[in-house]
Amino acid sequence: YIDLEWAIKLNRFTLNIAGLWPRNYENVYDRFLSDFRTTFSFLLIVFFGLIPSIHSLMRTWGDMIAKIDNLQFTLPLVIVIIKLVIIRWKKTDLIVALKMIADDWLKTKSEKEQRVMIKCAQNARTIIIFGYVLMIVGISFYIFLPCFGTSLRYMTNITDPQKILPLQTYYFYNKDQTPYYELTFIVQALLLIVASASYTGVNNLLGLLVFHLCGQLENLKERLINMKQYKNFCVDLTFIVEDHIRLIKYFDIIESTFNLLLLGLLLYFGILFCLYGFLIVTVLTEGKEMSMMRLIYLISIVLNVCSHMCLYCVVGEILVAQCEKVYYAAYDYKWYTLEPEKAKTLILIMIRANKPLYITAGKMFPMTLSMFCNHLLTNLRKKHCQQNTNFHM
Repeated sequence: YIDLEWAIKLNRFTLNIAGLWPRNYENVYDRFLSDFRTTFSFLLIVFFGLIPSIHSLMRTWGDMIAKIDNLQFTLPLVIVIIKLVIIRWKKTDLIVALKMIADDWLKTKSEKEQRVMIKCAQNARTIIIFGYVLMIVGISFYIFLPCFGTSLRYMTNITDPQKILPLQTYYFYNKDQTPYYELTFIVQALLLIVASASYTGVNNLLGLLVFHLCGQLENLKERLINMKQYKNFCVDLTFIVEDHIRLIKYFDIIESTFNLLLLGLLLYFGILFCLYGFLIVTVLTEGKEMSMMRLIYLISIVLNVCSHMCLYCVVGEILVAQCEKVYYAAYDYKWYTLEPEKAKTLILIMIRANKPLYITAGKMFPMTLSMFCNHLLTNLRKKHCQQNTNFHM
């Protein structure tokens, strides 16, 4: 239980901020608080973030740099809303997946299997901590810099007439007057915290689920390799087959939950990468005025978005590699020395393990490093064509 708590507590803490942690609440009051936090987060992001941002986008439509500055907040808010809806919708399935994780940690296992699970959980925790650091640093810049009269945003006279807010938004009331400005500032700061926690927490939940699956596949591979040491071949093989089927069902939950989210993130990555690339190249080639601090900030955002997308593909690549190891473990077993009935049973495992478990974006694009490289090259070509078109015009 201590290892289980160590593995999931960071992710649970973040998702509990928005009430997204999948859990069966026996207490009616706790269930109400969870539903209230989710509803409050959704309404806060929609009515105080997304709608005012879209209103601001419409007012700055003629300014390309202002539009790009607006979309760097509007697009993530759209992704956060999609995550809130899907995670809440798939709550029952995720509860089943988390119960399987708890059963794997609590059941009797060898010391080697426990080390493998701890290693995979540590990888997931490292990613979570890294994501938390980026989230805290980003929120700190967005919230505290406007308090000193400066901001990393692109400032315009249309949406920022007097006092600076963390987000580029346009409200129906005069936000420069006291106490409207102070209240709006507090609401936007709270919105940034909730949205960042939801965005990062859901991504980390995917890492937690996939790395646990990788650890279980590695333990399954070791049991296949050492199967000749077991006394009863049929009983042990039955246990391995049942565990393999259980892991495939576990993967189906991950795939059905996150494939639409990954498709949205793939589109978001492509759009944002092209916009930021266009902005940075325009600044460097046309000599538009931009502070060095803001240029470094834009480059860091591009690298951050690329690293997040690359991370999803790396996790998918690791999962595919673990599936291949299970297949080769069954293939390298001396099945040809077994009795025909036993050999047939082992060959069935080989046939099923030969089909990799791909995490996909919208059930269309497998999240692998080759897909990431192809997507990155496509975006670079689009940006290059767009720059050539603007140059000839």
